[in-house]
Amino acid sequence: MLLGGAVLAAALGALLVYGLVRFPPDTTPEGAYMRIAHAVTRDQPADCFAYLEEEAQHATFTIADYALKITGRVAETYPEPQRSATLARYGGLAEGERGPGTWARLAREQGWIGRLRRDLSGAASVEVVGERATIVTARGTRYPFRRRPNGIWGLTLFTVELTAEAERLARDWAAIQLAAEDYQRAATQTEPARGAGGQPP
Repeated sequence: MLLGGAVLAAALGALLVYGLVRFPPDTTPEGAYMRIAHAVTRDQPADCFAYLEEEAQHATFTIADYALKITGRVAETYPEPQRSATLARYGGLAEGERGPGTWARLAREQGWIGRLRRDLSGAASVEVVGERATIVTARGTRYPFRRRPNGIWGLTLFTVELTAEAERLARDWAAIQLAAEDYQRAATQTEPARGAGGQPP
């Protein structure tokens, strides 16, 4: 009887703890905010990606795509030391999982995770107007969200910066293609002429 009572008490305790820590659904602004806070607290920034607004997610994928194209083109055509220097600038964004991994790297490099960690606190109130919402924390920080087409609410705080980064990489890609063509022409012009049998005359 004592053993049975202890098991029952433990089960009830587990249910109580679950009820206290269970998140609201991510189809509510509070649920999305709490999942972001949980990911930041656990130092798992990639887990925040699902709770960015759709435009921010698209920009992050665009950044990764350009970084992959840039590093591939540079590796093929740039001479040293330009190759190593350029790959060091873009290589990190081409590594890891596109999207969540790209976001996590940017969030660390740009200091966004530290910013979130300093400001996150319990949600004191929620303001919802149509497809937009604002979480107001106990510290008075306001976090803007937008409802995504799948019903999940996405943080809009970093959309402008991610979009600007995607546009910057698009410009860099255009410049790097021109430079790559110049390097290829220069390499062709400096190759020694070949005589019969493929040997230099």
